[in-house]
Amino acid sequence: MTDDVLVVHGGTPLEGRIRVRGAKNLVSKAMVAALLGDSPSRLFDVPKIRDVEVVRGLLGLHGVKVTDGDEDGELVFDPSNVESASTDQINVHAGSSRIPILFCGPLLHRLGHAFIPDLGGCHIGPRPIDFHLQALREFGATVDKTPEGLHLSAPNGLHGTKFALPYPSVGATEQVLLTAVMAEGVTELRNAAVEPEIIDLICILQKMGAIIKVHTDRVIEIQGVKKLHGYTHRPIPDRIEAASWAAAALATRGDVEVLGAQQADMMTFLNVFRSVGGEYEVTDARPPKLGDPGQEGGIRFWHPGGELNAVALETDVHPGFMTDWQQPLVVALTQARGLSIVHETVYEQRLGYTEALNTMGANIQVYRDCLGGTPCRFGRRNFKHSAVIAGPSKLHAADLVIPDLRAGFSHLIAALAAEGTSRVYGVDLINRGYEDFEKKLADLGAHVERP
Repeated sequence: MTDDVLVVHGGTPLEGRIRVRGAKNLVSKAMVAALLGDSPSRLFDVPKIRDVEVVRGLLGLHGVKVTDGDEDGELVFDPSNVESASTDQINVHAGSSRIPILFCGPLLHRLGHAFIPDLGGCHIGPRPIDFHLQALREFGATVDKTPEGLHLSAPNGLHGTKFALPYPSVGATEQVLLTAVMAEGVTELRNAAVEPEIIDLICILQKMGAIIKVHTDRVIEIQGVKKLHGYTHRPIPDRIEAASWAAAALATRGDVEVLGAQQADMMTFLNVFRSVGGEYEVTDARPPKLGDPGQEGGIRFWHPGGELNAVALETDVHPGFMTDWQQPLVVALTQARGLSIVHETVYEQRLGYTEALNTMGANIQVYRDCLGGTPCRFGRRNFKHSAVIAGPSKLHAADLVIPDLRAGFSHLIAALAAEGTSRVYGVDLINRGYEDFEKKLADLGAHVERP
């Protein structure tokens, strides 16, 4: 564990400029989509994170040739020789990632069968794959459960279907899209997720030759086609990472410009950020022209001085306040005057990280009750999914152990905002979703080091 620790000397405002690349929650799915094409695909602005390595390895196991392109962050996928992979190899490469479940539809189309290992991911709730399996069965897939994982086949091919999700799950929506595009006939998905990353995946599939209509009221209609070709795509930037650095700027009383961040996909976050008392400035991109090198757009976030304001906040599916924005922002809310209320409605066990903040001097109480009006699946169940944060609190250094990706970055922010020297264990987990975060910290003037 000593190799997986970061020593953080807190109390210094983060100041400077960093850049975010393609969204983690889109890039890995775009890589899987390349399996469906009959010609090579090119994906730009791919971050160097653990999830990308996992999917690259899994694609390689299935015969997809993945190479680095000419541009930094460019990947090229050649799916001309897709083949089966052994269950042992898949288990080794999959690790704790939950991406393998999305290989099902493309592999059933290309090979007629697929294997999915026991799935991992961050420990923030069960996150069952029932929605995925139910959808695949609706398309005509047969699912056999074995001790090592799931074996899927489609003896009669895959056929379009009408399907309604009980909850607008992002993963299940991705599953339906990746399966329906080459299923025979028309698929209608109701109560679909409509996050920006979902829309960007639809853009990719449309570039490949898919016919997908996004209707109102979370209805997506997909007309199956017989073949798809490769794509060339530059993904939307990572709005989770951008918000994480914004929260870090606020918590440390700093000033951080996030190049690549886009206002449209962050409107809900920006409203809350301003309500808390943070300031931001949006810079639009300017394309290069003769005598002008152009300018990359972004958003500058800063603490304007004075006191922060307490807020009442509820997470929700898009266009609501994203659950992945909640954890970093709560660290900043420990510095706001009054009582802030956070009602988590997406994941039932996403407030466990607050225990560590309390050991650092925060005053956070968690409750089983729904402290908000947003419809919630966890009401009257035994999940502590609401929090009351009393502030401002003076944070002090502590030894912290990271439980999951987003909580990990929150712990890191808390250590940066606290007085004294903290040791943060398990920081390599942050590499799953934050590219080169140690260099970015250094660029922003943070005093961090490996022991």
